Amino acid sequence: MAKDYPRSYRVADQIQRELAELIRTEVKDPRVPATMTVAGVEVSKDLSSAKVFVSTFDLDSDSEQRQAAIDGLNKASGFLRKQLGNKMRLRVVPTLSFKYDVVQENAARITTLIDDAVSTNTTIDDSLADNLPDDDGMPEPSTGGAPG
Repeated sequence: MAKDYPRSYRVADQIQRELAELIRTEVKDPRVPATMTVAGVEVSKDLSSAKVFVSTFDLDSDSEQRQAAIDGLNKASGFLRKQLGNKMRLRVVPTLSFKYDVVQENAARITTLIDDAVSTNTTIDDSLADNLPDDDGMPEPSTGGAPG
């Protein structure tokens, strides 16, 4: 069991849960929106550092606001690390570095592109229309060039 789910993964999961609550309730920086979510955490194998991926849908891909929120979180990383130390039972609490996670935005953009492509492709190619079934469900017979 321990090989399937290493300690660094378990620590990352716990950090994710605790940081989500701390960011929502304890961070008072006006640059950090209350709707900021922790999308994921990657902890190094020696548990000395952690990359925290955050996202929010409120910023509407405005890179200046996103960068300001990340700067606010990185500035509060010492405070958040101390709070994590109080909540978690770790000998050494990892240093935190915050990064904006664009996976959800990219997924939404790709979904929109696919939907647009499907909605604009409403015409049937003439070569394919010959092989479509008639009203009776049978494909039209090809004449093969023989006179009728």
